[in-house]
Amino acid sequence: MEIIDQKSPKDFTITVLLCFFLGVFGIHRFYVGKILTGIIMLVTGGGFGVWYIIDLIRLLMGKFSDDDGLLIKN
Repeated sequence: MEIIDQKSPKDFTITVLLCFFLGVFGIHRFYVGKILTGIIMLVTGGGFGVWYIIDLIRLLMGKFSDDDGLLIKN
């Protein structure tokens, strides 16, 4: 899905906390509606830790989007 420059209704702080503490399990992806990739992260341990780190960095930079393509920003 293409990223649109609009703010997501999902809370930035909750998403960052979920990613930081439970990101290896993909819980933040379930929260933002990305169920399939959440399941893949759950099974692979956050993409063996790499995918989890990339998501955390993208979140903190404001480049992570929800299932509708809306950016999750502070």
